[in-house]
Amino acid sequence: MSARSSPNEALIGAVKTALRGTELRVATAESCTGGQLAAVFANDVELGPSLERGYVAYSRDAKCDMLGVERADAERCEAVNPEVARAMADGALEQGRADVAVSVTGFCGPQQDDEEVGLVYVATATRDGVEIEEHHFGDIGRAAVLESAVGVALAMLADAILKLREAGD
Repeated sequence: MSARSSPNEALIGAVKTALRGTELRVATAESCTGGQLAAVFANDVELGPSLERGYVAYSRDAKCDMLGVERADAERCEAVNPEVARAMADGALEQGRADVAVSVTGFCGPQQDDEEVGLVYVATATRDGVEIEEHHFGDIGRAAVLESAVGVALAMLADAILKLREAGD
């Protein structure tokens, strides 16, 4: 456990439990969270070995260049839409040797143009498919949206890992 407590500590524990006893590898593809999800793995001695790679694709160009997001999808809604979340997760899975990938894209604030602050899409991808969730956290402050997005990603990741384990039995 880290020296500083995280609101996501229980979810971190769920990912640890899901990964324990496996050699499953995880890839992250992050936009609005800027690497905070990968940092959860890097900061934890139990989770670190499971992190295969992490992408920070903050700009639309980075999403397209690094993860294969279609330009039309990236241009729509400032790249905050379910198609981008899916493509980011798929791209992270395809680019590396991970068994499961998780992606996060959203608007964390402050308000710009007609963006919905707190709108976040999170996706997990495995060789069996993709799961996508849409969340509306609201204008609760940038740090709180980021923490909430990381929490959702951890929960979805734990679920995806457990499904992989069940499929392997």
